[in-house]
Amino acid sequence: MTTIHHRYATVRGQQLFYREAGPPDGPAVVLLHGFPTSSFMFRNLIPLLADRYHVIAPDHLGFGLSDAPSVDDFDYTFDALADLTAELLNQLDIAQFAMYVQDYGAPVGWRLALADPQSVTAIITQNGNGYDAGFAEDFWKPVRAYWAEQNRETEAALRQALTLDVTRWQYLHGVSDETLVSPDTWYHDFALLSRPGNDLVQLRLFADYANNLPMYPRLHAYLRESRVPLLAIWGRNDEIFLPEGALAFTDDAPDAEICLLNGGHFLLESHLDTAASTIRQFLGRTLA
Repeated sequence: MTTIHHRYATVRGQQLFYREAGPPDGPAVVLLHGFPTSSFMFRNLIPLLADRYHVIAPDHLGFGLSDAPSVDDFDYTFDALADLTAELLNQLDIAQFAMYVQDYGAPVGWRLALADPQSVTAIITQNGNGYDAGFAEDFWKPVRAYWAEQNRETEAALRQALTLDVTRWQYLHGVSDETLVSPDTWYHDFALLSRPGNDLVQLRLFADYANNLPMYPRLHAYLRESRVPLLAIWGRNDEIFLPEGALAFTDDAPDAEICLLNGGHFLLESHLDTAASTIRQFLGRTLA
């Protein structure tokens, strides 16, 4: 049985939770989760990588078991989340790493790569967007309205994303066999979303997501110039980030590997074995 350590680190006065497994001298693989989950989404993937790789899976501030200071006490932005992640990796003496990014983990990971291009040895993006083509219009329409004007109506529309029904939908949409997805997932996430004050944390990040789009040209230039190995493994039925977002990576990374699976936004819940096998083969080739 794989030994997984559940640890805490104090980073810039905030306590960050992270899961750690695998040989400390193995190639580092950093797993960056999305909304509305935490490192809990990697609970089944970590043992499948940790025989060979040093795996680190942190909870972003405001998520999972990490601290969740109020919006009055912390300015929640993707810049801030990336800075905390970079400092955590620095504390752990991880100077180079492959990264797996999903949903919110993508803009955090893109910032890490842009700040220190030499640190990233490979990228696995699992429904982690980096292109305008990836946005599903229906899902993002109320978010874009909130970007344009924050008022009672636009906020009410976004608050639907914090409900149990929508949390459940994110896990089940696009999955042909819903019995493969444990209800533990959405009940776990919803309980943490429901902590007092966490709604305002999430609204701040919804608003700040607008600042990710102007970063895309820099990301694309980085992909062209660095030629970092990249695997886009994607649920083709995702109605948040479309498969066109996966295919777009080949515009700037012609050698990128694209794997579209018949799943939704959280592939590790319905296609764990296939995803893990594909990831291990990719890492085996690129980190050898």
